[in-house]
Amino acid sequence: MSHIVGKNAYKSLEERLNKFPQGAPPSETLYKILRMMFTEKEAALVAQLPIKEFNVKTAAFIWKMTETEAEKILDTLASKALILDLECEAGGERKYLMAPPMAGFFEFALMRTGGNLDQKVLSQLLHQYLNVEGDFMKELFWGTETKMGRAFVQERVLNDENSIDILDYEKASHIIKNAKHISVSMCYCRHKAHHLGDECYAPMETCLSFDSVAYTLAKHNYGRKIDASEALDIVNRAYEYNLVQCGENVQKSPSFMCNCCKCHCEAFVSARKFGLLVPVNTTSYIPVVDTEKCIGCGKCNRVCPMDAITVNENEVKLNAEMNISNSNKTSANTDTNEKNQKNNPNIRTKKHASVNKDICLGCGVCVKNCPVGAIKLERRKEQVITPVTTVHRVVLAAIEKGQLQNLIFDNSAYKSHKAMAAILAVILKLPPVHKLMASKQMKSVYLAKLLENS
Repeated sequence: MSHIVGKNAYKSLEERLNKFPQGAPPSETLYKILRMMFTEKEAALVAQLPIKEFNVKTAAFIWKMTETEAEKILDTLASKALILDLECEAGGERKYLMAPPMAGFFEFALMRTGGNLDQKVLSQLLHQYLNVEGDFMKELFWGTETKMGRAFVQERVLNDENSIDILDYEKASHIIKNAKHISVSMCYCRHKAHHLGDECYAPMETCLSFDSVAYTLAKHNYGRKIDASEALDIVNRAYEYNLVQCGENVQKSPSFMCNCCKCHCEAFVSARKFGLLVPVNTTSYIPVVDTEKCIGCGKCNRVCPMDAITVNENEVKLNAEMNISNSNKTSANTDTNEKNQKNNPNIRTKKHASVNKDICLGCGVCVKNCPVGAIKLERRKEQVITPVTTVHRVVLAAIEKGQLQNLIFDNSAYKSHKAMAAILAVILKLPPVHKLMASKQMKSVYLAKLLENS
């Protein structure tokens, strides 16, 4: 009987997670993960919490207990990084936030060593759920048009010409310099790989968190508090290891910035495994190859995290201009090309790199690694849209998944005028197509009238 009750508690938690855009597809493996991380009582209680931030009074009301009792439970959950206790101003009210699975309590559990969890067993379960079963990763990275994360361009590879147009929020350095709090933790992806016996070449302590998330992770020893200078040093060191900065897909106050390796980053590994398009928002740049300079060495291909660069062979006419023809050489016409070269000594084949713009992140790792300077970054012709804030990003994702009603009517936390006003303010600023989707989902005469007049 206790097994059934326990399973019901974890099932309730799973259902709670799936009311919101990120979600967590049901699985026996997910049940085992939640059981490792939450006690049965914790699972039952957290399943009732709002997804958005709340205070002790709200939790006590939902749980039907005193505020003292509720605060004790909340602090225990925060100490396990299952929820976040947010910084409050002197004399201000403490607020809490339910962490999503990613970037959230899945990752937090492996962002330090020690603790009460068997990290090797947890790593094996996470590998099974995320990498073998795969539904979670597909939903996380491709379940909505609005991405959770975005790539940052490597500022050191920009030249005077293409650095003029870069916006502040597109710079990792700007995010770091303007963060109120910064912490650094172990890279979840590489730490998980370590427990699976697959060591990475890159350093481990590279995962940066900012502001409220940095505050709570440092407070509970899931991260080490650092200043902007050290954070910039970490990014510079990551540059030497060909790591790519990927952070929360917002313009203002992103909560995290990872320094991602090609071999173990969950986003890059999933994209290559499933053969899907970019798992995070691209930068505003795209690499352009000078085929005359390119020597076809393939180094750019080897370091590209998305395998977006291939090395092709083209016929080259040896004249003063060294014009390169548009005909690609394939295995089917190799003999023909050899005959052409014998008949016409002015024609030969030449290797050069080619970029698949559909899956290129525009990070600039290829530019840094080109030994002959044949690659440069150019501004993309299409504008890359980045949500302004976390609320903006979540509202867009909720609309795209048909879950806006869950976001607005999320327990008693959203019965406050302040919270409702924040969400409505975002909706009113959306493009017409998103407004229409929001109106249809809510089926609200009040909201329809607001959108009509906005």
